[in-house]
Amino acid sequence: MGPASGVISAKVRRIHSTTNEEPHDDLLAVEEPLEIRVGFADGKHRAVSITMRTPGNDDELAAGFLFTEGILKTPDQIKQIKHCGPGGNPTGRKGVSQRGLVAVEQDALRAANTIRVDLNEGVDVDLKSLERNFYTTSSCGVCGKSSIEALHTGVTELSPDVSAPIDPALIHGLPAILRASQEVFEQTGGLHASALFDRTGKLEIVREDVGRHNALDKVIGAKFLAGQTPLSETILLVSGRASFELVQKALMAGIPILAAVGAPSSLAVELAAEFGMTLIGFVRDERFNIYTGESRIRSERVTTAATN
Repeated sequence: MGPASGVISAKVRRIHSTTNEEPHDDLLAVEEPLEIRVGFADGKHRAVSITMRTPGNDDELAAGFLFTEGILKTPDQIKQIKHCGPGGNPTGRKGVSQRGLVAVEQDALRAANTIRVDLNEGVDVDLKSLERNFYTTSSCGVCGKSSIEALHTGVTELSPDVSAPIDPALIHGLPAILRASQEVFEQTGGLHASALFDRTGKLEIVREDVGRHNALDKVIGAKFLAGQTPLSETILLVSGRASFELVQKALMAGIPILAAVGAPSSLAVELAAEFGMTLIGFVRDERFNIYTGESRIRSERVTTAATN
């Protein structure tokens, strides 16, 4: 197994408190950098982000990132998405005899970790929102962003839900469906996941990544590239906590209900309340907390009419 599969094997010494230590083969979730570049019709291209991610579905990650950052609006703005080499150029094995096999292998690794989103001719995008000079890590996607206000760009208030409220039992059942779909987590225990469900609880798509925001960008990117945004009839479940950035990305995609296995942050609750999202936390052990937008979840309270 290797980076392409999302896991890699490692030799470890397993220590027990009551028995002798023993050698063991362990599986690790792969974490590698991905440089995202934007290519323009005049042949110029520009690096816009570096994120530490688990390889796989890099096209979805790049598209989802650019969409949730407000750079791309529709998938028809994209001409192609492809991996490229140093400086954003296509790669190959040319010049092996001069530079040596090691150099070519290094170029191949760089190519696998650099992806370019080429725009169609006539597409004019505003990259000023990315001039905050941030470096996105697997643990914190908001690191270095210059202001909270900048993240509100492109987010609009969600429309009131006209559909019937969701049954709480449906929410209770989502974590088990997600866990059964986490192939790499089952092997490594080291990945976050984002899953999108329809209003009946049917799983539509799930993606895993060492970065919780990357997993969500992959989910949103897949739907964006398929022309299926906004995602106004869906429920999003994330495997960890609900951070400000996850709420912001979900709002950009028009997702009305975000449920998290873990806790939400204070800013996540504030943002969800401001834009009309239903935010749910601690979805586990047959319980959950509704922090905002409780009208989308059917109440289990029984009201007894007063009698004379």
